[in-house]
Amino acid sequence: MTLESLLLSRDAEVLRVLRPTLEKLSIEVEVCQEARKATEILISEKFDAVIVDCDDLAGGLEVLQGLRATPSNRNSVTFALLNGKKTTTQEAFGMGVNFVLQKPVSTLNASRCFHAALNFMVRERRRYFRQPVKMPVKVILGDKELKATSTNVSEGGIALMMHQALPKSATPVLQFTLPESNLTLSVETEVAWADTKGHVGLRFLNVPQSSQELLEKWLDEQMEKEFPGAKEKLAGSGSEGIQ
Repeated sequence: MTLESLLLSRDAEVLRVLRPTLEKLSIEVEVCQEARKATEILISEKFDAVIVDCDDLAGGLEVLQGLRATPSNRNSVTFALLNGKKTTTQEAFGMGVNFVLQKPVSTLNASRCFHAALNFMVRERRRYFRQPVKMPVKVILGDKELKATSTNVSEGGIALMMHQALPKSATPVLQFTLPESNLTLSVETEVAWADTKGHVGLRFLNVPQSSQELLEKWLDEQMEKEFPGAKEKLAGSGSEGIQ
């Protein structure tokens, strides 16, 4: 697994410094040089980090202001690049920015900033991370017990393949054992979405804290297999900062 970032800037020096800094941290970089195009990308694609040149790119500030309204990236870790003449640090934080980098951006400051932000990115990745997993699931709906097969699971829900459709208002109890573990869960759920091919997404409800912690631990282990070092980053601490 590789973290992904969108860098909105036309500043050649910014690109020269930030691209290799991000790539050294296993963060892929997609560069966009137009605010309008960036807005379109942010609507359709999900990024772990969004870096916006607020002051030296026309429309950059507007992209940042509208970021939290985009369903895909409202929780992405955000960085504002400021030139010290227009947008203040306080104004940037007021718009929901997590980190600020002042120009001219040095390799040292950029490295410190993204290192500090890395655990935030990994935590957010885990929040929406869906682990592909095929396992049998019992779906208990009143006095009925249905059989299903999972397709993926996250810390907040599970996707199933079923032979029988569930009512949209259904709140079934699911029972399943996670692969390569002794963790058996019995959780209340509600239907989040369903299609016409038997796929259904269920949101977990009222999960006991002990079960939630065990589920998150299992997901961390799966992430660690795909993204070595994720566990250490999740265990690390960080804070919003100015570089």
